[in-house]
Order: sequence, then C-alpha cells, then structure tokens
Amino acid sequence: MVAPSLKLQDLIEEIRGAKTQAQEREVIQKECAHIRASFRDGDPVHRHRQLAKLLYVHMLGYPAHFGQMECLKLIASSRFTDKRVGYLGAMLLLDERHDAHLLITNSIKNDLSQGIQPVQGLALCTLSTMGSAEMCRDLAPEVEKLLLQPSPYVRKKAILTAVHMIRKVPELSSVFLPPCVHLLHERHHGILLGTITLITELCERSPAALKHFRKVVPQLVQILRTLVTTGYSTEHSISGVSDPFLQVQILRLLRILGRNHEESSETMNDLLAQVATNTDTSRNAGNAVLFETVLTIMDIHSAAGLRVLAVNILGRFLLNSDRNIRYVALTSLLRLVQSDHSAVQRHRPTVVDCLQETDASLSRRALELSLALVNSSNVRAMMQELQAFLESCPPDLRADCASGILLAAERFAPTKRWHIDTILHVLTTAGTHVRDDAVANLTQLIGGAQELHAYSVRRLYNALAEDISQQPLVQVAAWCIGEYGDLLLEGNCEEIEPLQVDEEEVLALLEKVLQSHMSLPATRGYALTALMKLSTRLQGDNNRIRQVVSIYRSCLDVELQQRAVEYDTLFQKYDHMRAAILEKMPLVERDGPQADEEAKQSKEAAQLSEAAPAPTESQASQLLDLLDLLDRASGDAQHPPPLDPSPGGALVYLLDLPCAPPPPAPIPDLKVFEREGVQLNLSFIRPPENPALLLITITATNSSEGDVTNFICQAAVPKSLQLQLQAPSGNTVPARGGLPITQLFRILNPNKAPLRLKLRLTYNHFHQSVQEIFEVNNLPVESWQ
Repeated sequence: MVAPSLKLQDLIEEIRGAKTQAQEREVIQKECAHIRASFRDGDPVHRHRQLAKLLYVHMLGYPAHFGQMECLKLIASSRFTDKRVGYLGAMLLLDERHDAHLLITNSIKNDLSQGIQPVQGLALCTLSTMGSAEMCRDLAPEVEKLLLQPSPYVRKKAILTAVHMIRKVPELSSVFLPPCVHLLHERHHGILLGTITLITELCERSPAALKHFRKVVPQLVQILRTLVTTGYSTEHSISGVSDPFLQVQILRLLRILGRNHEESSETMNDLLAQVATNTDTSRNAGNAVLFETVLTIMDIHSAAGLRVLAVNILGRFLLNSDRNIRYVALTSLLRLVQSDHSAVQRHRPTVVDCLQETDASLSRRALELSLALVNSSNVRAMMQELQAFLESCPPDLRADCASGILLAAERFAPTKRWHIDTILHVLTTAGTHVRDDAVANLTQLIGGAQELHAYSVRRLYNALAEDISQQPLVQVAAWCIGEYGDLLLEGNCEEIEPLQVDEEEVLALLEKVLQSHMSLPATRGYALTALMKLSTRLQGDNNRIRQVVSIYRSCLDVELQQRAVEYDTLFQKYDHMRAAILEKMPLVERDGPQADEEAKQSKEAAQLSEAAPAPTESQASQLLDLLDLLDRASGDAQHPPPLDPSPGGALVYLLDLPCAPPPPAPIPDLKVFEREGVQLNLSFIRPPENPALLLITITATNSSEGDVTNFICQAAVPKSLQLQLQAPSGNTVPARGGLPITQLFRILNPNKAPLRLKLRLTYNHFHQSVQEIFEVNNLPVESWQ
C-alpha cells in the first residue's frame, strides 16, 4: 500500500511556506520518496499526478531524472490526460544527450497518424522542442503530410516543427520545398507567418532552395503591398501598424532573396520605397518595420536614391527618445559608413551630439562612428569635437577616444604643425590612456619637421612645466628638450609668445622629473638622457649635470643605473668624444599611414623609372667587364672587399660608382587566413640598412555582414629568432569592408634561418567566440634569406 502523498497544489503551498532552505529540501526529499514508491508500485491511475509533481520539483532545480521512463509510459497511454503530462515531461526531462529520447519515436509517429488534433499538437510540440537529428529524419514524411492537413491548428504546428527539422538536418530541405509554395496562398495568419519563417530557414541553409524561391518574389511583394495598403486584419494590427510581425518576416526573406540578385532586387525596389515612406514612426512597431526595411535596402542591389532614403531614416532614428532605437541607428550607420560615406556624412552633427549621451554603450557607438566619419575635408572640425569629448568622456572611453584621435590625425593631418598640436593636446588631456607607440610617433614627427623644432620644444617645455603627471607627455618633452635644448634657450620662435628660459630652469625641471614619485623608470631614463645631451648644448658649466648623473650610479633600477654609469664614464674617460656621441638624432623611418602613402609614391616612381630605356648592349658589356675585373681582383669571394682609404684605392672607388647595388625587390604579400569573410594578410619589409630585421604588417579585413569584435592576434617564432609585437590599431573590424586592423611584427633573424610563424587568432563573430591556431610555413624566401 503506497503511503499517502500530497496533491500538487498542497505540495506547492508547503514548499512556498518553508522558511529555510533546509525545510524546503526536507519537504522535497520526503515527497520524492513518495513519488519513487508510487512509480515502483506501478499505479497507472495516479501516475500523471506524480509526474506533474516531479516536474514542479525539476523546475525548482532538484534532480528528477528518475521520471524519464515514466514519461514514456504516459506517452504510450491511450488517455489524453496521461499523454499531456507525458509529453510535457519529455520536453523537460529528455534531450539529445539521453538515449531514452529515441524510445518515443514510435509513439510520436503513431500519434501523428491518429488524426486526433490535440494529440497531434502535443506530438508536434514535443518533436519541435527536443527532436534529435535521427528523430527528424525518421519523422519528416509524417510532418510533410500534416503540412497539407485541412486543420489550421495542425498545419501551423507542423510548419514550426519543419523549421526545427531544417535547423537540425539541413539535408531535409528538398522534403519541404513543394508544400511551401502552396502554403503561401493561405489567409490564416499563423500559417502564413510560419511559412515565411520556414522559407527563410530553407533559403539560409540551401542554395537550391534560394534559387527555387526567387521565383516567388513577386508573390511576396504582393503580400507585403497588401499589408501596407489595405491591412491583413484588425486583430493583428499593433498601434496602427498592420501586422508588423508578418511585415518584418517578409522583409527579412526579401533581403535574403534579393542579396546578390539584380532581377529580384529590381522587383522589390518600389515596394521598399513605399514601405519606407508610408510606415508610421510614432510607434515602436512602425520603427521595427522601418529598421528591417533599411537593412533590406542596404543588402540588395537597390537604387542610389533608395539607399539615401534608408540612411535618412537612420538619421531620424538618432533623434528618437528611445535609447535602444538610437543605439540601433548608430550601429547600422557604422556598417554603412564605408559604402555610403557621403550619405552618412550628412548626419554628422547629430552623430557628434550623441557623444554626450549618458549611456556608455551609446557614447561608445557614437565615438566609433564619429571616428569613421573623419576625412581630409572635415578633420579640423571633427578633431575639435573629439578633443572636447576627450576632456569630459568617461574613463573607460578615454583610451579608445585618444587612440582614435591619434590615428585619424596621423592619417588626415593637413599640416605637420596641426598634427603636433593635436597630439600634444591628447597627451596633455589623456596622456596615461594613449597607446604605447604614441611617444615614438610624436618624436619621429617632430624630428622630421625641422622648421618646427623650436616651436615644438617651447610648447613641450611649457606643458611640462605645468604638469609632470602625464608620463607619455613627460617622455616626449624630455626627449625634445634634450635634442633641441639650444633652440629653447635662444627664444627666437615666432609662432608663440616670447619666453625667456635660462639654463638653470631647464635643469631644475628635468631634476624635478627625476625626483618625482610619479615618474616611471622609463621616464627617468628619458630625463637622464636629456640632461646628458644638454651637457653639449648648454654654454655653462656641466658640474651640475655630472653630479646628477653620478647620483644615479647607485640607483636600484638596473636600466637607469647602467645609463648613469655609462654617462659618467663618458664624462671621465671619453670627454673628447662626448659632443660627437651626443649629437642630434638622425631622422628615423616611420611606419604608419603616411609612411604607406610615401611608399606607394616611391613605388609608382620606381615603376616610371622601369619604363625608362634600357642601356645599350655596349654599355652593358662595359659594366660587366668592370664587374668581372672586380671579381678577379677579389678571388672567389661573393662580396667585394672593404674599400681601401689609401690613395691607391681611388681606382676601386671609381670602378664601384657604376655598379651601385639595385634596390631590393618588393616581397610579395601573403594571405594566411580566411573564414566567413574574415581575412588575414601579411606584408613584408626588410629595411636596407638592417637586412636582419623583418617588418611584418598584419592586416585583418572583414567582408561579412557582422562586426568582428575583441580581435587579438598573437604570434610565436623559433627560438633562434627574436619577435616583438607592436600594439594593434584596434580590436574591432566593422562589417562589409570596414576599416581594417593593422599590427606590426618586428622579427630579428641575424642567422638568416628559415622563417616559420605560428599565429593564434581570437575574436567574436556573429555572437560566437572563435579561436584559430595555425602555422605559416610558406613565407616568401625573400623574407629571410
């Protein structure tokens, strides 16, 4: 005899009345014991009640696996009350990981063929919830038959089950193609909406289905036109918008059918213009329809005027009071900025206003779009807006804003002075948030602008005198004072107000940097080197500088101690060489967008030079004779001997003039990775002055429909090589050919060993995390020999 147990309602009340977690567990354990006993005794009358209580326990998070077989027994029962609870238990307790789910295949098949609509509905719901690939293959013919049943209730559930089957087993597409065309003529709202969803799944997973359903584009256009003009039925209207759910599904399907297909796109162009102009935007339902219309216009081969209309709709979205709508508009405009730059540019003032949003996600999107809108014609105005935003933006956006301003300034700077002023403003405002290469880029920029040396050193001195907390600014200022301290003391700069500075003030400021607790070891190194260089640029006595240098000979920091020891040795033993050693730094070659432009111009010049007439045969033979003469003089060596500085070596100099080494041939680029539109290319440069050094530029592009976020590229090389990874230009690659990410690898290969590269890529794409690890063994021979 089974001990009396609680009813479901009493069980719920007792569990809710438990004051502690221990009391709740005690009630559940006691009731589960009754349920187990009832299952063992095989009570068929109350089995569905016991299982219902067990399902409630399962929903609370307690184990209920021992009820799986009872679900199968209830499904096989002829009573509807048993089947209802049994199918519900199967949906909750069974999934593909349990082999028991295969045991209900025959029961579902029998129930689908019985003709009882409620039972068929239960079976279809269960199959669409937990049906595995094996079950879908076995039961696909039964579901296909139900698609043409006269009952709308059964057909609607059969369509949704077919959607689940297509997602599980895309090979079943051919089974459901014929019924779909017939179902498009239905007037029942649920059947038509389900059919559009089913066709969408078929087109996304089967090229044959995509080609097949392009024939029904006119029919879909007519259905949507009817919805827009006359409406479907008042009961499906929301806020005055006729059936927005059906409109959105049809627009998504039209987007898939019109993508990369000119004829289908032309068929739907007029309709899209009608939807875009006639939809009410005062309600959220209308905004949803308009947004899907914009996405469809941008994905198909639409007319230019229609694309401008779509961008203007997104511009109106930016003025909406709903933050979600504004965020969607910013994200969509960011995707379109590359393909429709001029149309998006018209909404630049509204985008800039969005920078002041209190919502962090909105201001971040507005920042990304503002940086993407910067070009050579508006760079001055946009930089003013972005610099004003940098002063007041949240701390988590400062790094992105500062990096974006520096990259845009480097790419579109109208003058070098404007470029220097922009970088100095960023360093002064958010110096601690800039990228690691900002210091090197600014020093290279100042070093290459000889006419601005005096202006730059005075600006940096003034900035350093006001604030020494911004470490990148202090480093650049110390470097510049050390290089051009003589120009600072002359005070003949016409660009800024006259400022009289004496030697003691400059030395005191650098000593203040050295002694400050805010200074990093690298910053102290810059300051100590600046003091050492000023010893050759100042006219006074160097005793003060020598005393400071000698103090740091016992510094705990090894790098700073080494510098101090070397500088002190230079004072004591090699003072006669100090002026030559500490002379001004030569111009260093730059890497970046401007350097790429210069390289491109030099490449074009080289191509023009190749078009020049070749030397005549006699000239070539004379040159070969000279080379042969040098070869005979040097034996079998492959390289000519070192030049003799004696007068007798003048002939060698004379013979060496015509045979200057030709410029090295460019190393071809290499594509090493491609997946779902994400592509990674390598470009190579070997500086002629340092053949052992190889510069590899990694370029990541994205031609897919989804943004690539959190992009990280890591590399490794054999132990005989040295690898240095520079900071990437960003971590997001916008969709549809947006601004790529670039990153520089510096590889030192003094032994010219065969080069192998192992890369690891991690990024998020289409809301999925992707990690790829692969080895590149086919690098060009020119990159290491």
